[in-house]
Amino acid sequence: MSLKYRRVLLKLSGEALMGKSVFGIDPAVLEFWAREIEAAVVLGLELGIVVGGGNFFRGAGLAEKGMDRVTADQMGMLATVMNGLALQDALERAGHQVRVMSAIRVNQICEDYIRRRAIRHLEKGRVLVFVAGTGNPFFTTDTAATLRAIEIGAQLLLKATQVDGVYSDDPERVASATRYTHLTFDEMLQRNLGVMDDTAAVMCRDHGMPVRVFETCHRGALTAIASGCDDIGTLVDNKGSQHVG
Repeated sequence: MSLKYRRVLLKLSGEALMGKSVFGIDPAVLEFWAREIEAAVVLGLELGIVVGGGNFFRGAGLAEKGMDRVTADQMGMLATVMNGLALQDALERAGHQVRVMSAIRVNQICEDYIRRRAIRHLEKGRVLVFVAGTGNPFFTTDTAATLRAIEIGAQLLLKATQVDGVYSDDPERVASATRYTHLTFDEMLQRNLGVMDDTAAVMCRDHGMPVRVFETCHRGALTAIASGCDDIGTLVDNKGSQHVG
């Protein structure tokens, strides 16, 4: 099987690592992703991962309850470090070479993020896990994923979510919600579909970074998408108009 995309950035939310739990990390989910990543990497995919921290802390949520926003976001950054180390452990047990790179200095447990070093790791076949967001408060991990994807020269940004693509409304609340197979960034922003925050969406649009949104638990999706399958999830880019699936 040949690859359409040689280098991809995968955005995983912290909530995706919870599985059916209400907090923390589900080891079964880590094993699932280790298998999914293994299947893609053996084909030659160069993979970077940005992981969130919402399974432990969400900075915005803590701030809403009265905590200083900068402090809350810093706690969220540390939560992503914990998730990144868990992913590293699962992937290494599956036989992969992995490097965790942090936007904040915690270099007793992982590397500092340096763009040129990150690209060199990818060229050597190592899986990269980027943690601590952008290293700055007030920015989401969606924005961090967009930034890292652009910096490392990824050809595609993958966003794993709880549903199988982008819908016209919340499919869990609105039975008539329809799934889009293709959207432009402008359409996504105008419709306020909540796929990613506006900062991330505008960065992707302005830098021509296509995004494919797919369901977290879709087995084989990573390999299929990297190989060029267009039937999974929703593609968001600067080309064409929206289609409903």
